[in-house]
Amino acid sequence: MTDHLTVNRSDQRRALGLSTFAFTLCFAAWTLFSILGIRIKQDLGLSDSQLGLLMATPILTGSISRLFLGVLTDRFDGRWVFGLVMMASGAAIYLLSLAPSYELMLVAALGVGLAGGSFIVGVAYTSAWYEKERQGTALGIFGAGNVGSAVTNLIAPLLLLALGWQGTAQVYALVMAAMGVVFILIAKPDPGIEQRRRASATLKQQLAPLAELRVWRFSLYYFFVFGAFVALALWLPHYLMEVYGLTITQAGTVAAMYTIPGSLFRIYGGWLSDKYGARRVMYWTLFASSLITFILSYPPTQYHVMGIDRTYDFELSTNVFLFASLIVVLGFFMSLGKAAVFKHIPVYYPNHVGSVGGVVGMIGGLGGFFLPLTFGMLNDVIGVWQSTFMLLFAVSTAALAWMHYAILRAERIEWYEHKTVRDLPELSTPSKFVLTEWHPEDATFWKTQGRKIARRNLWISIPNLFLAFAVWSIWSILVVKLPQLGFTYTSNQLFWLAALPSLSGATLRIFYSFMVPIFGGRRWTAFSTASLLLPCIWLGFSLQNPDTPYLVMLILALMCGFGGGNFASSMANISFFYPQAEKGGAMGLNAGLGNLGVSGMQLIGPLVISASVLGPLGGDALVVQAGAAAGNSVWIQNAALIWIPLIVVATVAAWFGMNDIASAKSSFKDQAIIFKRSHTWVMCWLYLGAFGSFIGFAAGFPLLSGKLFPEVDPTRYAFIGPLLGALFRPVGGILADKLGGARVTFWVYLVMALGVIGVLQFLPVEGDDGFFWGFFGMFIVLFIASGIANGSTFRMVPVMFKQMREEALGHDKHEQAHREANKEAAAVLGFISAIAAYGGFFIPKAYGTSFAMTGGVSAAMIGFVVFYISCLLITWWNYSRRGARYPC
Repeated sequence: MTDHLTVNRSDQRRALGLSTFAFTLCFAAWTLFSILGIRIKQDLGLSDSQLGLLMATPILTGSISRLFLGVLTDRFDGRWVFGLVMMASGAAIYLLSLAPSYELMLVAALGVGLAGGSFIVGVAYTSAWYEKERQGTALGIFGAGNVGSAVTNLIAPLLLLALGWQGTAQVYALVMAAMGVVFILIAKPDPGIEQRRRASATLKQQLAPLAELRVWRFSLYYFFVFGAFVALALWLPHYLMEVYGLTITQAGTVAAMYTIPGSLFRIYGGWLSDKYGARRVMYWTLFASSLITFILSYPPTQYHVMGIDRTYDFELSTNVFLFASLIVVLGFFMSLGKAAVFKHIPVYYPNHVGSVGGVVGMIGGLGGFFLPLTFGMLNDVIGVWQSTFMLLFAVSTAALAWMHYAILRAERIEWYEHKTVRDLPELSTPSKFVLTEWHPEDATFWKTQGRKIARRNLWISIPNLFLAFAVWSIWSILVVKLPQLGFTYTSNQLFWLAALPSLSGATLRIFYSFMVPIFGGRRWTAFSTASLLLPCIWLGFSLQNPDTPYLVMLILALMCGFGGGNFASSMANISFFYPQAEKGGAMGLNAGLGNLGVSGMQLIGPLVISASVLGPLGGDALVVQAGAAAGNSVWIQNAALIWIPLIVVATVAAWFGMNDIASAKSSFKDQAIIFKRSHTWVMCWLYLGAFGSFIGFAAGFPLLSGKLFPEVDPTRYAFIGPLLGALFRPVGGILADKLGGARVTFWVYLVMALGVIGVLQFLPVEGDDGFFWGFFGMFIVLFIASGIANGSTFRMVPVMFKQMREEALGHDKHEQAHREANKEAAAVLGFISAIAAYGGFFIPKAYGTSFAMTGGVSAAMIGFVVFYISCLLITWWNYSRRGARYPC
């Protein structure tokens, strides 16, 4: 740690003054679109959705960039990182002034977001100069740079009138770049940088604290005190004008009364945290915030009290003067809370301020991005302006209750066990759920106790995975119905809504595949299933309003990818429980019955949206605007809401019914060895042909068949193929256990190549309308074959990796080889499933590209035949021929 006795006060003041001034300029630049956006919209004729995306992009990138900028500051000198960030932001703002199109403006907005990420750079740089007893005050002064938003509100309109929006942007660009250069030249090096360089901390060591759940508790606090602060700063003018009829000038004045003290009193919050402790300040903040938001959440209400001889009428409401007073007090306490949160970080994590603060700042910034969108959604659905404060009351109360409960539990553990708790004790894994001894290859152990435990975990995992696939595929139903219900999205926009869950789900699988050995299968299954509640609840509200911005729908489509990511961790988890001889059947059951979520959604979805199955809890129906069903009521939100109680039950079942295997723990570094194994990449190719085909055909079949055979209603048959593919996946695993995975896979790819050739025979061509039932029958063959291939390829992985580890270690180290092979195979299964999931995007895209280039789908089909033949040959050469190195 830095020896602060050798740092003189003048250097401390110099560092604090420079970083605070620089952050004020950065915050002013970060919020520049709040002023320039209106003029840009007028000049380019942007829609509200386009303007919303342009304004939101810097907030989003500024939040996310805080993580890697914090890590860079820990590794390198904060003086250089801060200066370079300001210069990069200035360059992006200058690019904005020259951008000839909306698309280039979005690119520039990404760079402008770096200005918001500078916050964590300044936190790490400033805290390094101060001793623990004075860090709260110092960081409070630095954080007061939030007042930069008020600077922009005062100065940018004047520049806009004088210079236009391009000239205003260029002035900001010049100031930012100049200050970046000045900071590098005048600021002194971080006093702790040499010590950190000598320690030579690896990236893994820097990120190690992020595994502690205490970090995420701090993130929850900051989501409210900073995220809600930013969200209200953006929302208040609109709220005041609509609710109280104020002019824009009056509304801006009241909003300034909230934002300016909410920034400047952060200094006082830092001083209070130093004197009384950050925990006590957080109690004050969350209690006061809960009380104020409760009062503000009460809508104007008229009461009629029936007396003995007369009726007493009175009204209860919050007038504008009381509202303004309460909102100022709320901003005051939020400012205290912002300082208190960041007082915790250098105390608990003195050598990881950048990485920990980066995560906390990122979550807070994301609150500023998501909450305004949610405010608008609640307004549209509930129809009460005060729903904004109802949401904030729920968040602040939940944070207060969680904090109090966690602190009481931590104090109890510290008292009885005489140790410091560095985790959330209420989320720790009780010993009764941890399997310290697990030997599935031991026949006696397996028969006496192992099989029973493994089966319980499998049968809890299956419904969790079913729900994940249902949520992942929800947009296959929604995109068909939205245009009929008045959602004015273009065909291209609908395509992206259908495709984004596959893209985000595939990408998340890459990360999810490594989570089970790090966090434990029980905990991760419960968390990942609970995460499905977020898109389902939000969709339940958004789908009730045809005016929901397209940007909100894009975000929800991305969030539905949570369901796709769950597959990787689920399969990795189950692979640890079973012996080699039964892995194929077990993983086939888990994946096959879990895959039924796709057909389950396509079968159940159309049924539940046709009636008010949830009663008043489900909300109002929308009316079909056109077509044969015009005038009919549709409860499209039920497609999302119907899964909520099931997700809750499944989460509880996973939390209390599953187990963590102690021997399955490993770090990301231990698992990353799979990227050096050539067979990892070979199996990526093969599994792309298996699961990639299944999910791609499921996503593309309704659209393709509707285009080729317009007289047929594809939604009546869409669920059959995915249903059969899912049911035949366990068959593939069982056949692989008996005959060998490579042998089954070889013959299945031959069937798939022939199946695509069969599809070609029934396509419509010039002068021939084609034959739908032949086309449908060939696709059924492809679905069944892909399901069998899913099971057989997954069986190949643990077998070949066991052979590889035994070859490397020698047969005398059988137990070690088995343990290492299990860990590597689990990571490989997750990773290849991530790569294969991109098939859900590329197969429908191949159809579209083929139509665009040739006017038909034959070119795409021929490409599929070539691909399946390559899979067949790769399987034969590497695994199924006589003399193959790793026959499996």
